[in-house]
Amino acid sequence: MYYQPQIAIATGEVVGVEALLRWRHPRRGMVDPGELIQVAEQSAVMRLLTRRVVDDVVEQLAKWSAAGLTLRAALNVSVRDLHTGEIADQIADRLTRYGVPPERLQVEITEGALMADPRRVLASITQLHRIGVGIALDDFGTGYSSLQHLRRLPLSEVKVDRSFVLGMADDPDDAAIVRSMIELAGALGLRVVAEGVEDERTWRLLHAAGCDVAQGWFHARPMPAEELAAWLSRYRPVRPAVAEAGGRGGSEGESRASS
Repeated sequence: MYYQPQIAIATGEVVGVEALLRWRHPRRGMVDPGELIQVAEQSAVMRLLTRRVVDDVVEQLAKWSAAGLTLRAALNVSVRDLHTGEIADQIADRLTRYGVPPERLQVEITEGALMADPRRVLASITQLHRIGVGIALDDFGTGYSSLQHLRRLPLSEVKVDRSFVLGMADDPDDAAIVRSMIELAGALGLRVVAEGVEDERTWRLLHAAGCDVAQGWFHARPMPAEELAAWLSRYRPVRPAVAEAGGRGGSEGESRASS
């Protein structure tokens, strides 16, 4: 498991991490995560993989808590996991076993998973919501989910897909789409996380648009748990308002030095 920090844009504070699965093949080296999941989802391996991820992430949250680090971790689950209904029971069991408060964990579902079978997916995430686990809609803007689904789901967060965020500094259409999604999510009372934040200009545009949280290489790349602890000890929050007062070069240098 690798972990990528999520940063509150207004304050620069680390508010959570996303848990990301990485596999280094003995001959091929690092395997593309999308390729890995695509192959796994076509077999019974996916169920075992999800169990391993849940176990590792919840145990890691307990270790961080014991070390004085209060972090929220988000993990991804597949449509197959949500269809069986077992995922909620497993998460509840692991949270109890490791003594981790449910609000420290967040489950991310994609729009594609939601649209594949809304009824069964809704049943699973409603059970997770009752436990106290947060639910985030990942890849927001790419899956054609209706506003009716957004209104009915017990969501706490939406994640604006990186395909829009990466281009918003140079493409007015992408910027307009991102601003509209932030405004819509805000009107529904949902926290907004922007993925793929890789430069200072994008970071500032997101701040101006009212986005809550940024995730991307501008702040930090995904890293193993032991590296994250060291990174957190070095990290110094930078707020957009302070960065603007200090000039472009100052904030960019400080942010990159911290990562």
